[in-house]
Amino acid sequence: MAPGRTTKRRRVSPPGDEGNDASQSSKGSSSSNKFYSNTVEWDLEQDYERRPRKVDKKEQERTRLPIKTAEGLQNVDVSEPEESDSFLGTDDDEEDAASDAGDDMDEGEEEPAEEEKPKIPMKLQIIQAKEELAKLATLINEDPEEHLGSFKTMADMVHNGAHVAIQKLALASQAAIFKDVIPGYRIRPLSDQDMSGKLSKEVRKLQNYEQSLLSHYKHYIQKLTELTKPTKGAKVEVDPTLKSLAINCACNLLLSVPHFNFRAELLKILVNRLAKRQIDADFVKCRETLEEVFSRDEDGIVSLEAVRLLSKMMKAKEFRIHEGVLDTFLHLRLLSEFSHKGSRDRIDRETEEELSNGKKPKQKKEFRTKRERKIEKERKAVEKDMKQADAMVSHEERDKNQAETLKLVFGTYFRILKLRIPTLMGPVLEGLAKYAHLINQDFFGDLLEALKDLIGHADRAELEDEDVEDEDTETATATRDSQREALLCTVTAFALLQGQDASKAAATLHLDLSFFIKHLYRSLYSLSINPDVEFNPNKSLRLPDPNENSSTPQSQSRNKVNFQTPTVLLLRCLQSTLLSRAQGIPPPVRVAGFAKRLLTASLQVPEKSAIATLSLLNQVAKNHANRISPLWHSEERKGDGVFNPYATDIEATNVFAGTVWEGELLRLHYCPQVRDAAVDIEKMISTRK
Repeated sequence: MAPGRTTKRRRVSPPGDEGNDASQSSKGSSSSNKFYSNTVEWDLEQDYERRPRKVDKKEQERTRLPIKTAEGLQNVDVSEPEESDSFLGTDDDEEDAASDAGDDMDEGEEEPAEEEKPKIPMKLQIIQAKEELAKLATLINEDPEEHLGSFKTMADMVHNGAHVAIQKLALASQAAIFKDVIPGYRIRPLSDQDMSGKLSKEVRKLQNYEQSLLSHYKHYIQKLTELTKPTKGAKVEVDPTLKSLAINCACNLLLSVPHFNFRAELLKILVNRLAKRQIDADFVKCRETLEEVFSRDEDGIVSLEAVRLLSKMMKAKEFRIHEGVLDTFLHLRLLSEFSHKGSRDRIDRETEEELSNGKKPKQKKEFRTKRERKIEKERKAVEKDMKQADAMVSHEERDKNQAETLKLVFGTYFRILKLRIPTLMGPVLEGLAKYAHLINQDFFGDLLEALKDLIGHADRAELEDEDVEDEDTETATATRDSQREALLCTVTAFALLQGQDASKAAATLHLDLSFFIKHLYRSLYSLSINPDVEFNPNKSLRLPDPNENSSTPQSQSRNKVNFQTPTVLLLRCLQSTLLSRAQGIPPPVRVAGFAKRLLTASLQVPEKSAIATLSLLNQVAKNHANRISPLWHSEERKGDGVFNPYATDIEATNVFAGTVWEGELLRLHYCPQVRDAAVDIEKMISTRK
């Protein structure tokens, strides 16, 4: 057999590389040996574990309706947005894996960092919190018994809120829901006997619901107290806006559900804020809330608790409080149902239904059997007895509560009078003037002596200011305040005798008000030139004086008492002196002296005060025309001498020796109403003399 043909092999390497082949082969064998020796140190499983995996995505929710075709209904798939190239992330992960392959400690530290959740923008968090709160509120309002646990979720949002805005939303939402869910009665805490007693399923369910509601409400009130009065050792300070919101929530709850449990805690929140002398929106809110609570309270229980807390706080603070706190007492309903006097001119009817022609209107009678009529008669008798019993109990309880409240109020007023705190004298005298008819007659003598001392102090302060030529602004302010306090003292003194039966017992009690009448006569000239005679800090608009210090206007407005201007107080005093029946018929010298001095003062006072003064004089002329007519007609005078317009005593003026020349000037007044009032007085004198 012939030998096979052998294939010819070509030489690829150039002829000059024969010597290099041996060296390359030796190098290749050494590098391969080194490569295989390093494979022991590789951690291929760990590198593979670190690579991101492609997980099958869940089916997205179909948001489009199916399309009807000839073949049937077909679903329309929404085209998904193309994701970014995965190899970019893979390369980054491979590079990270290669760089961290030799460091085992770093691997353990970086694993939890990769598990951190992505940060959500704060605006989105607030929107999500609003949606969650709205959902919880809807569930509670739909069925409070089943979803009462949602209150705990809201409370957790207040405690663990990521931002103050979320905490405020949760706090306000809880207050709004509690106002809707709280029943119209007070929940009684259950005793051991009640818990162990046998009850029906429905009653047991209702008890559990009430106790759960009471527990959540208690925690909420405690949170409000914690926010409004943080502890001294607190590490984190409460946000001012959150504190203000907590006070507003407490005020709203006190107005909406004053009958419910934990009322005392809500009152403490308000009283603690009123204890501070800093005036801001929270202080005004608390004061207005208490005033509204006092005016709404019918049985007097809430008012008694609030006044007790206020009086206790004032004693603890040694009456270093703002005068607005005392002004809240003026809104109390202290025996207000029995303070009105009966009319002297007409008969007050208890019912609004008036009889027509003295006969009752005919009503259609329903047919009833004898048995039905007997049952109806018995039922009406029982209802009448029950109504009388309930009214008697409610009236007795209300009178008792109001008597205790009145005792606390007068105790506070008398302590301040004894201490003579300058900034609080105005509100105290305002309160005494309003409730003077409720003061016991045994205290009249001591109270009048205290009022005389206050007026004497005001007179001494006024004399000292007249002696000093260079008066400071603060001194002038003190003078104006002393004049107002003197007017309030006079109003209070006259109000003591106008209430109840004090006017009849004036002679028995030996109450002499001549001191107050003389002081009122002396102060007419000084009041007529007072620039603040019509100033009311709540209603009057006045620009600050650029020449005064910055602190002076604030102190001036703070020292002003809130309710009545000096003109109104003066007219009240004059009406009690000249026209009140409790004082009897005044002597002619007193009426003529006041009339002459009031006409002189009306030339100096502003327009509105002049109109009010002349209107009062018109009433005086109507009632006492015969006593004051000699001032207009000189032929009817019985005395002679010289008129002394500056005398401090009424009898020393010799008033019938003068004439009313002020009427001619008032006829030329720029205000037509003042001119008409002056003419009316002269007509009244001429027609009734």
